[in-house]
Amino acid sequence: MTKAIASLVLVAALVGVSVAFAADNGIRRTASGHPDLSGTYDAATLTPLERPASLGNKAFLTVEEARAIAAEEQRAQAKGLAQSDADREAPPPGGAKVVGLEDTATGGNEFGAGNVGGYNLFWIDRGTEAFSVDGKIPTSIIVDPANGRMPPMTAAAQKDMVSRFSSFLHPNDGTAWWVKEKGPGPYDGPESLAMSERCMLGFTGATPTLPSLYNNFKRIVQTEDHVMILIEMVHDARIVRMNSKHPGPEVRKWLGDSIGTWEGDTLIVDTTNFHPEASMRGGSENLHVVERFTMQPDGNVVYRFTVEDKTVWTAPWTGQYVWRASDERVYEYACHEGNYAMGNVLRGARLLEKEALQAKQ
Repeated sequence: MTKAIASLVLVAALVGVSVAFAADNGIRRTASGHPDLSGTYDAATLTPLERPASLGNKAFLTVEEARAIAAEEQRAQAKGLAQSDADREAPPPGGAKVVGLEDTATGGNEFGAGNVGGYNLFWIDRGTEAFSVDGKIPTSIIVDPANGRMPPMTAAAQKDMVSRFSSFLHPNDGTAWWVKEKGPGPYDGPESLAMSERCMLGFTGATPTLPSLYNNFKRIVQTEDHVMILIEMVHDARIVRMNSKHPGPEVRKWLGDSIGTWEGDTLIVDTTNFHPEASMRGGSENLHVVERFTMQPDGNVVYRFTVEDKTVWTAPWTGQYVWRASDERVYEYACHEGNYAMGNVLRGARLLEKEALQAKQ
């Protein structure tokens, strides 16, 4: 088994659900008879979004394979947490040393480049278990295409991704590498930075919403006319209007415009009208997302979504995973990068550009 597969499951605590169920099976309902989705859910899972390429079209693990992997994963987590406890100290000197620049993304000055540190395993909470649907253990959240991986992007979309996220595609060597590039630079001003850096939008996506290394709680508040879906990561809040219509194409929203309908006991949410800068893994304003929320007898929700954007991906893609009912509360996520670190990023960039100009002269 590969290491990628080993990080997939902890079978001892699998969350088993079944998508099919009768209408009178005890599911909590509203006065109108629809399932009451209101509540808090933990969407953390060890199942990866994309299937490891080595598995090909193998969509599910056998129980024997999963049990063999479980022991290896438990040992890896125990070892990693122990190492994390030992390493929970400040990083070694060598990063940005000018007062007020400790948080600069550019990460260096005339004193030399360095690592300003980051999250260790103490802060990571990606869950302790995989999920199963209808008794089967999937090898990925993506179920279509058959290889469990996102379809290829179009050539134009790939070029746009490089341009939009250029600041993430270069090593942090403490130099103003961008001054040698043609066109606008990645640190010219606040609007040059990615939306997630500016704390405008979460970086795990809200439409659809995907699991991440931490902050995986979701909260739903449901009425007869609206459904609010709160994403813990960067507190994105979506408002779904029930039985309504999308506005014209001149109306664009950061999280898209979401319209909800009921199909039996499944809530269908259709979302269009995305803002051009509201990139979901490279998606454009042409993004179209259809989500299905199906409550289970145990209170869990099977969340299924299909993503389509012909200007970005060569084919639609579909994913599915389980939101586990939880008694926990969703606390505020304070994204401070947009408050003070962004200013430090820009100040650091100006210093590095000045150094580059002096060196050239």
